[in-house]
Amino acid sequence: MTKKILNFKNYFLSLQIIKIILTMQKLIAPSLLSADFLHLSRDIDMVNKSQADWFHCDIMDGVFVPNISYGIPLVQAIKKEALKPLDVHLMIVEPDRYFEKFRDAGADIITFHYEASAHIHRSVQMLKSLGVKAGVVLNPHTSVELLEDILGDVDLILLMSVNPGFGGQKFIERTYTKIKKLRHMIEIQGLKTMIEVDGGVNVENAPKLFNAGADVLVAGNAVFKSEDPMKTIELMKS
Repeated sequence: MTKKILNFKNYFLSLQIIKIILTMQKLIAPSLLSADFLHLSRDIDMVNKSQADWFHCDIMDGVFVPNISYGIPLVQAIKKEALKPLDVHLMIVEPDRYFEKFRDAGADIITFHYEASAHIHRSVQMLKSLGVKAGVVLNPHTSVELLEDILGDVDLILLMSVNPGFGGQKFIERTYTKIKKLRHMIEIQGLKTMIEVDGGVNVENAPKLFNAGADVLVAGNAVFKSEDPMKTIELMKS
């Protein structure tokens, strides 16, 4: 009798593992911050033809982060040529003021920083009312436990695996632990919230990040500085 119970438990656990594997996604979102801005149309065309899933657009204001990237006009231009969703990551103060403008510019997904918003729930509901996918971003030092009460309202959580503001930084190893904790929180609540990771992602650590529970990987230099960007994207997904 005991043996039958153990076999049933093992069978049940196997089904759960299969379910997790089948529901986990392996999406790649090349960050256009690392693209060649003198040949942006060429790089957009490459992403369109590749196995990549989203375009990642990093918006920096020089206040929330110590750098300035690009704004609404360039997002509008990217949207005209992009054949895949625009994942717009707002690294700016008072992000709520710009939600509608970036939605109108072509954003399909908008993420804003937990550290930049005083009213997370209100900000998420505002994005929902605009008809875009809503996400919250956490800096490396911010605990995932702070999101427990908002997980059911968002479409994705973006974990920064470097300090935001500059490309080409070294990956923070503790990110794996944060992904596993967040994945556990999502599963306990029975949610479909996606986990995205941004910073220092490359071909070597992509499998570990997916195995830890990530659904979407943002890759900048690893893609656009490689000799064969399309092959690099393919390797990351596989």
